[in-house]
Formats: sequence, C-alpha cells, structure tokens
Amino acid sequence: MKKIYAVLVLLLVAAMLLPACGSATADCKSADVFCVGVVTDVGKIDDKSFNQSAWEGVKLAEKDLGAKVQYIETTDAKDYDKNIATFGDAGYDVVVTVGFALGEATAKAAAAFPNTKFIGVDQFQDPSVPSPANLAGLNFPEDNAGFLVGALAAQMTTSKKLGAICGTDAVPPVWRFGEGYKAGAAYIDPAVEVTVVYHNDVGFDKTFSDPEWGATTANSMIDKGVDVVFGAGGKTGNGAVIAAAQKGVYAIGVDSDQYYTLPEAQKMLLSSAMKLITPGVFDLTKMAKDGKFPSGNYFGTAGYAPFHDLDSKVPAEVKAKMEEIAKGLIDGSIKTNVPPVKP
Repeated sequence: MKKIYAVLVLLLVAAMLLPACGSATADCKSADVFCVGVVTDVGKIDDKSFNQSAWEGVKLAEKDLGAKVQYIETTDAKDYDKNIATFGDAGYDVVVTVGFALGEATAKAAAAFPNTKFIGVDQFQDPSVPSPANLAGLNFPEDNAGFLVGALAAQMTTSKKLGAICGTDAVPPVWRFGEGYKAGAAYIDPAVEVTVVYHNDVGFDKTFSDPEWGATTANSMIDKGVDVVFGAGGKTGNGAVIAAAQKGVYAIGVDSDQYYTLPEAQKMLLSSAMKLITPGVFDLTKMAKDGKFPSGNYFGTAGYAPFHDLDSKVPAEVKAKMEEIAKGLIDGSIKTNVPPVKP
C-alpha cells in the first residue's frame, strides 16, 4: 500500500499539468506505437477524484510502458459513442471509459472495434452473458470502503451525528458507498444517527459536478449537529468535504486519497474511502500490452487513506479497531450486507 501511495503522490504533480484534449492521431495504427485513450463521463478529467484517478493510471502507463496517451472529456451523454469511436477509428490499442453510465456505449464499441481493448471503470459485466474478449469491467467493493470510513466516523464523532453527501444513487457504486458508510457506523454504534443525501434532484450531467450544492448540503447538516461529513460524488462531494473543513468538522474524501487533491481540506481531512483506481487501470493496461488482457470483470481493491495531519488526533484503540475491521472485510469474517445494487 505504501508503494501505491508514493506513486499517487508522484502522479499528483504530473496531474497538475494535464494535457489539453486533442484529436487522436493516425500513428496509433502502427504496431510500434502503443496508444491509450480515456473517455470521461460528463465530467472533467481534473475532478480531483474519480476521473483524475483513472487518468493517473493511464499517465503511469505513459511513464512505465511508453504509451502515447490522450483523453476526451464528454460534455453531453449523446456523444458517448462518438467520443469512444474517435479513439477506435484511430487505432488506439486501449480505451478506458470512466463511469457506470458509459457501460452500454463501451460494450457496443468493443463489438465494433475488436482489435482495441476496452477498460470500463465501474462497469460490471453480467456474468450470465458472454463478455467480448476485448472488454474488461474494472470494479471495486465500494461498500467495503464506505464501511471502513463509516466505522471510523462513528468512533470519532462526539455528537453521534454523521452525514454523507453523494451523487445520484442511480449509480450502484455511489449507492454502495453511502450504504456501506451507514453499515460501518452501525457496526460500531447502532445509536449513531447517519444522514445520507443523494443528489437525485438534478439531471445526470449535474449530479457529480455541483460543488455549490455539496457545500450547502454539508453546511445544513453541520448546523444540525453533524460533526463528520463524507463526500462521495466527484466535484459535488468535493464541495461537501471543503465546506466541512472550513467549518472545522471532520471531513472524509472518496475514490483517491484526497489529502493530495484537496489541499484546502487537509487540516480536517480525517481519511478517504479509497478505490485504488490508478493501479487498477494501470494493471489492466499493462495486461493489454503484454497480451494477457482478461475479459469480464476484474476486481480492484478498496480501503481507507492514512490520517495524515490528524494522525495524532486518532486514538490508538481506534487505529487498532480500523485494522481489525479492514482485515475482517478482506477475510470475510466481517460483511457489510450491502447488496450489489439498490433494491
């Protein structure tokens, strides 16, 4: 894990100089050139969370595998097919599509471009249906990560009131984060009150890119006594995390270790519910280059980030309990009891 954190820190610097989106070039059709493209959902590549974590995995492939890399930011869901085809038509070896909503378009593209390998982040492949040999869904146990930070929050709260501000629960991974958070808190203390709010009152193009709503919702929760806020939903969640830090209450980030991507929240960032997207994307990209690409579902790992500046505030018994819970989730002796999708 320490090596992964070190890689993430180094990549953060590179991420500050993200290249501009450009057109795919014809030399990717050459057998001597290994090209990797990223297509985001309706969000920015530098969201300091989900999309950026995937992009950093591709940037690692540029560094370690000599890949030629590029991205396209989707601004309208109607452009999914066109954006993916831009890379497919140009002969890219690997295309990474980032987000649950891109699942259908990615599956169509895999059929249309059989010589390109497709990595669908957060795109679960139905095991009852044969998957194309060139398509792998990169998935994570978000409920485990949510459970861990929920358990942490329940041990650190003094008001016994916790909050979570999330993107839409129509996206299963987001829902699993929120439900896992509630389950982890209840595991520690069933008396703790947990309020989870999903941004379902707007269109899909807004649910993950609304930091103002995230901040307003977090402030409202804090005014009602919440003293730990979990933000899980791209820039919307970032708004909640930053608002909590500004109010002087504990904040918990998501997807990556947001201590490195949200410096304005560092002083009160207790931890982050981590999906190790960067190494997951890199591993699958390397498998594609090595001719060992898996099809179907490929499962990455999840966990929680270090306490960083707040390490001295976390009691030894809490640290020990967190290690115990993490081990139990891995060996199966502790279960979140969160189903894969919202009932």
